[in-house]
Amino acid sequence: MVAAKSHVPIVKKKTTKFNRHQSDRFKCVPESWRKPKGIDNRVRRRFKGNIAMPKIGYGSNKRTRHMMPSGHKAFLVQNSRDVELLLMHNRIYAAEIGHAVSSRKRVEIIAKAKALGVKVTNAKARVTTES
Repeated sequence: MVAAKSHVPIVKKKTTKFNRHQSDRFKCVPESWRKPKGIDNRVRRRFKGNIAMPKIGYGSNKRTRHMMPSGHKAFLVQNSRDVELLLMHNRIYAAEIGHAVSSRKRVEIIAKAKALGVKVTNAKARVTTES
């Protein structure tokens, strides 16, 4: 397996999720973010002490966006032929086996990746047996 290409440090400007206004007060209001639209809404009007709204300034560095801590970017793989696509890009991308791939195909994919020197992020999933 080849080490990732050197990169600038990964900085996350905000690691917590943006929760919907008043989702903590009412069970019927889900946590998934929705922009407040009310005319008197204090979150929309950005009053001091209220929850922050998502904005472009929270975006990640373009070079490190979608990057894992190892320095690779995930590439979804469904069969062993998809691993061949990563042969020349194994320092940038790491293979990630899809959730619907059977354990027999997973063994083939992992063997192919090892031969080509491609990192597999979830190599132990559905391959190891319980003891």
